[in-house]
Amino acid sequence: MRTTTHSIIVYMDYNQLALELHEKHKGKITTRLRDDSELDRTKLSAYYTPGVAEVSRVIAENPALLPKYTWTNNLVAVITDGSAVLGLGDIGPRGSMPVMEGKALLFKHFAGIDSVPITLDVHTADEIINVVKAIAPSFGAINLEDIAAPKCFEIEERLKAELDIPVFHDDQHGTAIVVLAGLINAMKVTGKTFAECKIVTIGAGAAGTAIMKLLYKYGVGSIVAVDSKGIIGDSREDLNDEKKALLPYLNTSLSGSLDDAIAGADVFIGVSRPGLLTQDMVRKMAQDPIIFALSNPTPEIMPDEAKAAGAAVIATGRSDFPNQVNNATAFPGIFRGALDNGVKKITDDHKIAAAEVIASLIEVPSANEIIPSVFDERLVTEIAKVIV
Repeated sequence: MRTTTHSIIVYMDYNQLALELHEKHKGKITTRLRDDSELDRTKLSAYYTPGVAEVSRVIAENPALLPKYTWTNNLVAVITDGSAVLGLGDIGPRGSMPVMEGKALLFKHFAGIDSVPITLDVHTADEIINVVKAIAPSFGAINLEDIAAPKCFEIEERLKAELDIPVFHDDQHGTAIVVLAGLINAMKVTGKTFAECKIVTIGAGAAGTAIMKLLYKYGVGSIVAVDSKGIIGDSREDLNDEKKALLPYLNTSLSGSLDDAIAGADVFIGVSRPGLLTQDMVRKMAQDPIIFALSNPTPEIMPDEAKAAGAAVIATGRSDFPNQVNNATAFPGIFRGALDNGVKKITDDHKIAAAEVIASLIEVPSANEIIPSVFDERLVTEIAKVIV
């Protein structure tokens, strides 16, 4: 209770601080001129009329020159409809703007990337796709954010197929990349291997689905998925199309609840809601269990409880405990590499390469250090090198 109470106090303090800072600065981002030297008559005639017409003519003749002559070489659209914002759910486009501004802040601070937060007051997959396609010529890449499952899957896949710039839904893939990076080092700490591991995940939304698919691609031996109704398997008759599409990635031989799934598991990954994993469940896991309890702000089990029950390595989504799974560890470097290297599609191979780079920055992994800090200055540069 002490830890839980302490966590709530810290969280409430950050709420108040956030309100004060946002009010003081009227948001978090602005724009500035790339050429900040004096704007004289000669420059004005070159940057605007009449000179700018020549730049427009050249680009019109050869659209591939757009990044050479405009800020699209370093510009990302951060796009949401506000339907799945943090732990707040569907709060709409206006409520989502502070979070999108925050993403823009991270792009600029960590990778020097300019970005524009765009909150859409349309909500079907077709509407969102049409809007993004319409504005895509203004940008060098698209970061989809906080769009609810299952429509986020269709939106990303169609945009990836129909646009000639990178499209990346960070809620899915940023999370999956950092989870994989953390697990690579957690395996080193515990002496486990991916091929022999049984991994149990709870939560089959955007992040959970991406995590499972990436872990499967990486060679995990057995993945058991659990949702609010129990283990996802062939015997379930209530699965939607997205969960049916997950079945090829899963061990579907089991049935029952999370309590049934967790027996003998090497790894637990939670992207669901607080309190779902109990100490008794942790004790049922294999020796030296690995716990990634990523529900935010309150994890599926608090770290002190998991450790007391025998967990060898524990990660959360929070910054006040060791081993924070934070998307900002991955996405700035991924977009930096995509923009700099002319990458049109971000693939599973890119994601795995990024995860391996992130993991490699911890030279000697330990139970309290399996993921580098988001402030590690090597992250963006090293990740960008493998996004080619």
